[in-house]
Amino acid sequence: MSAANAMHTGLSHVDESGKANMVDVTLKQETMRQAIAQGAVSVSSEVLVQIQKNQLIKGDVLSVARIAGIQAAKKCADLIPLCHPLLLTKVQIDFELDVIESQVSITCLCKLKGNTGIEMEALTGVSVAALTIFDMCKALDPSMTIHSIRVLEKKGGKTGDWQRTKT
Repeated sequence: MSAANAMHTGLSHVDESGKANMVDVTLKQETMRQAIAQGAVSVSSEVLVQIQKNQLIKGDVLSVARIAGIQAAKKCADLIPLCHPLLLTKVQIDFELDVIESQVSITCLCKLKGNTGIEMEALTGVSVAALTIFDMCKALDPSMTIHSIRVLEKKGGKTGDWQRTKT
């Protein structure tokens, strides 16, 4: 693949010959950056009640999932091969229990001052928090579903601010 073809496809993680390549961000401007990602775990109503009342035998599901999500965001570069290791200045994991939909919604906010985006860190935080909820509840509800993992917004960088439009 030629450099022109790589530019045409918009794939910054591909070099001139079409090989995977870690993007050089050395000369990119350092700016305040923020990303928010969200996802959900659908659970049985019985499991949702046990999570809400903190009655699961494995312990406090949401506290453990929060710590797991924070740790995962900090370790994103160890998990996703072409991600840059980042000095995150804030990682926040929040949960909302939705009784009507019988699901746990997970939101991850990541912030830093740096020269590359942090969407992958926010997505990784949500994903691992969801996997942790699944792990801690699977004995009671093996039919749980992890779904709707997506970036809601990002701020900073040369492309500026972006927010998912509500559909």
